[in-house]
Amino acid sequence: MPFPYEEFDLSGVRTYPLASRASKANAADFATPVDRGASFKQWFDSLPAILGAEDLRRAAKAIVEAKRRDGGVIWGVGAHVIKTGVSPVLIDLMRRGYVSALAMNGAGIIHDFEIALCGATSEDVDESLGPGRFGMAEETGTLLNEAIRTGAGRGEGLGQSVAAFLTSKNPPHADTSLAVAAHRHGIPLTVHVAIGTDIIHMHPAASGAAIGDASLRDFRYFTSAVARLRGGVYLNCGSAVVLPEVFLKAVALARNQGAALDGLTTVNIDFLRMYRPQTNVVTRPVAGTSGTGISLVGHHEVLIPLLAAAIIEGE
Repeated sequence: MPFPYEEFDLSGVRTYPLASRASKANAADFATPVDRGASFKQWFDSLPAILGAEDLRRAAKAIVEAKRRDGGVIWGVGAHVIKTGVSPVLIDLMRRGYVSALAMNGAGIIHDFEIALCGATSEDVDESLGPGRFGMAEETGTLLNEAIRTGAGRGEGLGQSVAAFLTSKNPPHADTSLAVAAHRHGIPLTVHVAIGTDIIHMHPAASGAAIGDASLRDFRYFTSAVARLRGGVYLNCGSAVVLPEVFLKAVALARNQGAALDGLTTVNIDFLRMYRPQTNVVTRPVAGTSGTGISLVGHHEVLIPLLAAAIIEGE
């Protein structure tokens, strides 16, 4: 039976006073203009207390408070963070005491190693893949694998091995290396590797036994650091798969052994909001606890320096 053309009767529509409604956006939270020559703090304070700007404030405050109460701040860093040039910013935060431990994926330590050695990294894959040159830089493949084998033989983790190796060589661009800075400041560096994902695995000098042993040891070092994050902060920057998975397993192990991780703040920083970091970093580790998860969406080369400046201003 077809319905008729019949206008809906609006005569009984109910309304309410606008002022009585709970609203998500309020004028009190809006941005304020800044004058020419304003300081960073004046600009930062002028941002709206809404969405991403407020999340950035919350992240900075959590990191400052974590340092004050000795709760710990762990940074997880993917390769893109290093390639976008923010290592000096993170090194400055190490110097200021805002890095308790540093974690990388396998690509991260490769780019950091190349930066330290020759001040440049990130080859043109499209150009080099066809002629079979991709990933075949001699120093990267030979020296990194040497560092890993040597360190594994001493019973060290992968990050610890490479950091000590690089520092001992005093490469020309050591001051821009996260690994060297971590070693100099006594900050644990762990590297979490998936076998076959990194260019150094293509070299004959690669030892699966050494890489696996050293990276597994780093997982246990990392878990030990995560277990200390009561009232602390974990940041995942630019790793879409490996570090979020490693972090979730570390949280699981820490709680299995009685670490409550109360008051934990987790922060994901990336230019896309992806499933695994959102789930394994922002949501699951703090679900049902007093902790909180924050997602900051934007470019690493913009957001990380912004966050660092906000941390310094909040000291």
